Amino acid sequence: MEKEKEGVLVKQPSEVFMNVVMKSFNTGNIELKPTEKQKELIQGYFIAVDKTLATSEEKRISKNAMNSDHSYDNTLPYIWNNVNLKQLALDVMHYSKMGLDVQQKNMIHIIPYKNNRTGKYDINLMEGYNGIKFKAERYALNKPKNIVIELVYRTDEFRLIKKDTKHPYEGYEFQITQPFDRGEVVGGFGYYEFDDPSKNRVVFMTIKDILKRKPEKASAEFWGGTKTEWKGNKKTEVQTDGWYEEMCLKTLKRFVYSEANIPLDPTRIDESYEYMKKREMEIARCETEAEIQQNANKEAIDVEVTEKQTVHEIPQNVYKDTISGEMANVDSGEVIKEPVQQEKTQPKQAEMDLGPNW
Repeated sequence: MEKEKEGVLVKQPSEVFMNVVMKSFNTGNIELKPTEKQKELIQGYFIAVDKTLATSEEKRISKNAMNSDHSYDNTLPYIWNNVNLKQLALDVMHYSKMGLDVQQKNMIHIIPYKNNRTGKYDINLMEGYNGIKFKAERYALNKPKNIVIELVYRTDEFRLIKKDTKHPYEGYEFQITQPFDRGEVVGGFGYYEFDDPSKNRVVFMTIKDILKRKPEKASAEFWGGTKTEWKGNKKTEVQTDGWYEEMCLKTLKRFVYSEANIPLDPTRIDESYEYMKKREMEIARCETEAEIQQNANKEAIDVEVTEKQTVHEIPQNVYKDTISGEMANVDSGEVIKEPVQQEKTQPKQAEMDLGPNW
């Protein structure tokens, strides 16, 4: 819908976004039209990105106001005019063709990165573990009819049954003996069940294997450890359990749905899949460059939480600690932003009451 401003018709962001994405479907002189389902997915991406920008802009203004040193202020508003729309349109076009639905929980996380070279925000469409699952099943060489994923605790009884002369196919036995006090996590397993039972397979990870995949800079808010809290008008270091078990389970799910365990069918690999892999490499490179620039110039990478969650759920996307300013990737628990200098005073009482911005 166009809106009249001072006698000039101005296109609304939703219309501009849709038009740019639609043009991305065209190849050369060939005009391709998306399906109705793809159009629905594209509209979902606009709604999700628009909500992210609105929330991020509120936090940008609030954060700037809280900075005692305004040289740390972010002066670039989170608005559509400041988004790298061409790149976002290409991403959305390919992701919608793959069927990735941003409105499904933990399918795609939207994270805006400030690109100091272009003076715009690059929107990173980061896969959640459900996105990885969706992609693995879509492109699988031999798709399982069912996959079981479980963490194993100290008091559980787990027995792996290998295929041999006495057992026609691979399987397992798993009993939870003390459901209300299972002890610490000792590992986990994934069970692939096929129509042909002889193809059934079990993979597993020890706790050592899981912790090997723990990020080098892991946020205590997620993986547990030492974090900063206000006590008696002073910052103090306290121990927290974080979301340790949830992070172990996410790590296990990524392993179970990895290409190493669910091989891809080369005949199913399409342009959109190849594009996604290329974008993942580009984003990783950009993040590395941004980190180098941050360390050299002491400029923080701007990553904002896209949506508040209740304290009963582990949050999606990115978590920011209201005291230290530390930010972490929710899927991996990796710290993606070191704290920047803020006011050296106790936060407002309202912020203390709210706790972490879930």
